[in-house]
Amino acid sequence: MSVAQLHSPIRPTWCPGCGDYSVLAAVQKAIGMAGLELENTVVVSGIGCSGKLAQYAGTYGLHTLHGRVLPAAQGVKLANPRLTVIAAGGDGDGYGIGMGHFVHAMRRNVDITYVVMDNHIYGLTTGQASPTSDLGAKTKTSPTGTTEPPVVPLLLALSMNCGFVAQGFAGDVRQLSHLLVRAIRHRGFSYINVLSPCVSFNPVNTYEYYRERLFRLEDVEGYDAHDRTRAFEWLVDRGHLVTGIIYEDEERRAVPEGAIVDPLDDACLRIDEGAMDALLHSYR
Repeated sequence: MSVAQLHSPIRPTWCPGCGDYSVLAAVQKAIGMAGLELENTVVVSGIGCSGKLAQYAGTYGLHTLHGRVLPAAQGVKLANPRLTVIAAGGDGDGYGIGMGHFVHAMRRNVDITYVVMDNHIYGLTTGQASPTSDLGAKTKTSPTGTTEPPVVPLLLALSMNCGFVAQGFAGDVRQLSHLLVRAIRHRGFSYINVLSPCVSFNPVNTYEYYRERLFRLEDVEGYDAHDRTRAFEWLVDRGHLVTGIIYEDEERRAVPEGAIVDPLDDACLRIDEGAMDALLHSYR
């Protein structure tokens, strides 16, 4: 499949320069690189700027409620295990109201890929502090600076023994695309946090900010992504400003198909052609 086949006729409405454009490009590129079939790929997204990804990806898509990306994505995968399911959300969506689902999705280990566009701010609602906003960040809801320390989702993922933990940067589409391919091919719950600058409401965590501070783990001689203890140490030592595969446990397998619910059979998935035509016509 070519990336051109994934281009949606719907034009993105993100602010010019938003990191989510790069995440969308990386997702589309990764789908092509992984050789996925368009009809067997589903992007599930939540609420917020990042929630629009499902509309633009060019695959089957499901736009869910705020914070409910992961329950919906797991439901899709468990209903039809042959599908490749990519869940996408933002830091507010995933680490705020959706945090409980994030923890249990890692524990449950259903074979989906979860991509979080982390811009350290609520973008769609125009600039309130999010769960990952830096301590002291001045926003509309914290004009004198936030007083709560930020959530550190990468450390949380490691503590939950998530089988695939990575971090990408919207300013490096090539690396992010390769990370997504690895995540998609990982058999189990895979998680990628993407540092995706908000050019309209976060003047601190910019492209320049990250380019000056980020370390690429693939450039670190001797880094072992299979050593969870060392992964903890690196994240703490580098202030979580790393990109690449932080940890992968290739032995932790996904929940077996049918272990939680019986997947739908082909008969259930077939829809009468006339009924489908009537359904599509109702949306015109």
